[in-house]
Amino acid sequence: MTTPSKVSAVAEITNDFKESNAAVLTEYRGLTVAQLKELRVALGQDTKFSVVKNTLSAIAAKEAGVEAFNDQLAGPTAIAFIKGDAVAAAKSLTDFAKANKQLVIKTGYFEGKALDAQGVAALAALESRELQLARVAGVLKAPASAAARIIDALRLKLEEEGGASAPAAEEAPAEEAAAEEVAAPAEAAEAATEEN
Repeated sequence: MTTPSKVSAVAEITNDFKESNAAVLTEYRGLTVAQLKELRVALGQDTKFSVVKNTLSAIAAKEAGVEAFNDQLAGPTAIAFIKGDAVAAAKSLTDFAKANKQLVIKTGYFEGKALDAQGVAALAALESRELQLARVAGVLKAPASAAARIIDALRLKLEEEGGASAPAAEEAPAEEAAAEEVAAPAEAAEAATEEN
């Protein structure tokens, strides 16, 4: 018999599936409340770790178009709904599972593709988004800092070789410009007297 609370629970789980870019199905038999809290903290704010009812989760997964969990919903089940960095969340889950054998990673999906337990472990082995961005920033920054070092080295070399002659060379054009400014009005005056 369908009750309003079951309908509401299915709607919530369906929404969690739809809003997540990844999800991992786990069995948590034997974990204490304190251990589950520790896992939730390790997963961070972008991952919702929910203890769920298998029948309702199966309905919600079907409504959300998620087929990765077919025939996997058995036993005490919890799902990690990942909205942020899937690699970081998968790493937190696998690290926690290594330290706490009661947490069993069964299956998952990432960006619409089904993952088995080995697939989740492979996802966890990838570099996190933050590390990838840091590497890209380092690559982009390297040419600019190298160019700055080369320009600075050239400047120092010119100063060493040129010594006092470099400032004199800069003053000479200024003196020529001043002489031209004085000569220009004189030439204009001569042209005016010739016309008259």
